[in-house]
Amino acid sequence: VHTRRSCGSSPNGEKPRPSMLRHLTSKIKATGPISVAEYMREVLTNPVTGYYVRNNMLGPDGDFITSPEISQIFGELLGVWILSEWMGGGRPKQLQLVELGPGKGSLASDVLRVFSQLRSVLGEASVSLHLVEVSPVLSRLQAQNLTGNYSQEAGAEDEPIYRRGETTTGLPVSWYRCLDDVPAGFSIFLAHEFFDALPIHKFQRTEKGWREVMVDIDPETPDRLRFVVTPSPTLASSTLVQADERRDHVEVCAEGGVIIQQLARRISEDGGAALIADYGHDGTKTDTFRGFKGHQLHDVLVSPGSADLTADVDFSYLRRMAAGGVVCLGPVTQRTFLKNMGIDTRLQVLLRNCADPSTRKQLISSYDMLTNPAKMGERFHFFSLLPHSRLSKPKKPEGLKMEKKSPAPLPVAGFSELSFS
Repeated sequence: VHTRRSCGSSPNGEKPRPSMLRHLTSKIKATGPISVAEYMREVLTNPVTGYYVRNNMLGPDGDFITSPEISQIFGELLGVWILSEWMGGGRPKQLQLVELGPGKGSLASDVLRVFSQLRSVLGEASVSLHLVEVSPVLSRLQAQNLTGNYSQEAGAEDEPIYRRGETTTGLPVSWYRCLDDVPAGFSIFLAHEFFDALPIHKFQRTEKGWREVMVDIDPETPDRLRFVVTPSPTLASSTLVQADERRDHVEVCAEGGVIIQQLARRISEDGGAALIADYGHDGTKTDTFRGFKGHQLHDVLVSPGSADLTADVDFSYLRRMAAGGVVCLGPVTQRTFLKNMGIDTRLQVLLRNCADPSTRKQLISSYDMLTNPAKMGERFHFFSLLPHSRLSKPKKPEGLKMEKKSPAPLPVAGFSELSFS
């Protein structure tokens, strides 16, 4: 068992974890350079030495802190968004909340707190929580945070639900390895800092056309890796770059594209919505692939398996992959989204009800962290998928002289300014 501290470092801090590096170099020796996507997939999710599979990397001791860890206000406002979209979808009798890559479970737990506070709004609707998580370590942590000791692992390896439990308020929780295993039905999907960890392909424009950037062994120092550009096109470089691409360097997350297509299909068939929050851009950035270790930037090719790898989400690519099956809203900045959701009002209420100076200070600093343009406020973006029916005006009944205008659809919270009356 590795503790957080001994994460592949000797006293001088830079000795590579032999197993992952050895695994990668023998793979490259056998089959030649590997794509950046394959490198990321191995480093992050390899069942034996993968970074996500082995570590608990969230929070102050891990390699990064996420918004849900910073402030409960964040999760509460997302809970309000989910309820608002459930209402916009006609208040169906069943509501599945599906979270992709739920971290420690803090976001889900804040959202569920809103649900129990607003139980009267939900009425008779039954709510269930569905978590899509590849890391066994994290699934145990989520179970602890969400269900206490009320969860057990499935008996068989191949069961789609590999763990089940119940929250303290009696809501059923199920864990899945992939989105495909989650049952059909009206669902609100949440993906907070999920897409940025999916493997990307990298492409470079050359005189001879687009070429893929690969990871190879450095011939000078055989225990080091380096980037190389393929001499001829690869399947990925021939199929994943848009014909009208203007940039000279592009990162494409094909796996993210597939997940967006799955979400779009489910939302158009069963109703619901998806809310994606991540750092990203709308098709303007080029090289964003980077590593984090102990909250510091870390060379992506050094000591693989000891640092988190991530790339900014290209929302223009996600929109293109949704391909008109759903309505896409955003990206809007986290600052805009949270302000539209009423974060200022919520902060005032919490401050009015709080006398303790250190808690007040913490509330104000987490508000600043979430909304300050120089911090998370403009680095993070929100993007949503909705069924076309959600934004279309209801049809007027035939043959009646309707003097009154037909009701407009509810505005979509977060993406438009709501007036709180």
